[in-house]
Amino acid sequence: MTGLLASFMAGMAANISGFNTVFANDIWAAHVRPGRDDRHYLRVGRIATVAGVALGVGTAFIAAGYSNIMNYLQALFSFFNAPLFATFVVGLFWRRMTPWAGFWGLLAGTLAAFASYVLYKAGVIDFGTELNAGFWGAGIAFVVDVLVSVVVTLVTTRKPEEELRGLAWGLSAVDLEDDAPAGDRRWYRSPVVLGVGAVVLAAAMYGVIL
Repeated sequence: MTGLLASFMAGMAANISGFNTVFANDIWAAHVRPGRDDRHYLRVGRIATVAGVALGVGTAFIAAGYSNIMNYLQALFSFFNAPLFATFVVGLFWRRMTPWAGFWGLLAGTLAAFASYVLYKAGVIDFGTELNAGFWGAGIAFVVDVLVSVVVTLVTTRKPEEELRGLAWGLSAVDLEDDAPAGDRRWYRSPVVLGVGAVVLAAAMYGVIL
């Protein structure tokens, strides 16, 4: 129980830190109240922290309505993680993708997952079990996010490649020195090899379970 509570506390602390930083810097300072002093943004970050903790406590009452925590987590993952992953993958490997495409794709994917879950709860769509509804919602969110991102990209202005260096696949940051140890250049430490190995092991584990 102690280890479980400690892991929840660590996850909560990381999420709240990320929440107040993104809200204060990327939303408030960038779009709502730019050009203010640091004291102002520090106060906004503290308010965002309190609000984030209150929202986190409120979700506990939502989780109480589920038969088990796995169904609840899978529903949340379909709402947020699946579309976020789709936006990340498309933006990483397709340098043509635009900022507006990322925004509208993420929003559309989240709404699609939420709509599929509401339709399942209303009895319009039958996914079998609540866990399956989460899995289907994640797949729907991913597909919708990718499609919307591609469509919006084709009608919006792309960023110059110089601004994407170090962020998109195939565009290295030439202004940064490579401080990786020589041992990290070995073939078995390559991200491609490690990634493929992780996928193969995951597929093997699923095969054993099935």
